[in-house]
Amino acid sequence: MHKKVLTEQAIYYGDLEMPKNFEIDRPSLGLDIFKFGITNKFPVSKELDKVNKYIIEYLRAKYNIAVVNKEIEGFMYKPGEITKPVMDIDFQSLKDSVDYTMLYGVGTEDCDITILYDNNRNKQQYHTISLTHNKFVMFPSSNMYFIHNNQKENLNIILKITYREPDVIRS
Repeated sequence: MHKKVLTEQAIYYGDLEMPKNFEIDRPSLGLDIFKFGITNKFPVSKELDKVNKYIIEYLRAKYNIAVVNKEIEGFMYKPGEITKPVMDIDFQSLKDSVDYTMLYGVGTEDCDITILYDNNRNKQQYHTISLTHNKFVMFPSSNMYFIHNNQKENLNIILKITYREPDVIRS
């Protein structure tokens, strides 16, 4: 008997463990996200570059996955806010679409990311993962997800970067 895995859906998550004296200045990154909310253009940022390089190098070193970033956005969620379900893949242009969505907790406490998926005939399954300060979660962009700010008084600030695998054959 043989076995061939046809597909796998993995979630990558954890702390952004930066070397001493190279930690992420999250207040500065939060200010960049605030500016993005006004201009709809993410400013060039040393802190953003640190986060992005960490994710790219982490995936390559730990899992042998090569990715390049495609889009960068930042969001502020009001206390108690639950987003509508979001899916970052573009079904109208799969060739140019992204492969992974990464969410990073810039100024984030008591926040849940719920990722929806199918497991063969077991449809509408979900996995919820907590997102807090300096933590990230990354998953396939073909998965629908939503964000729930469980706080009653504070905003949650989240950085979103989408990635694609450059060597994937797309048709």
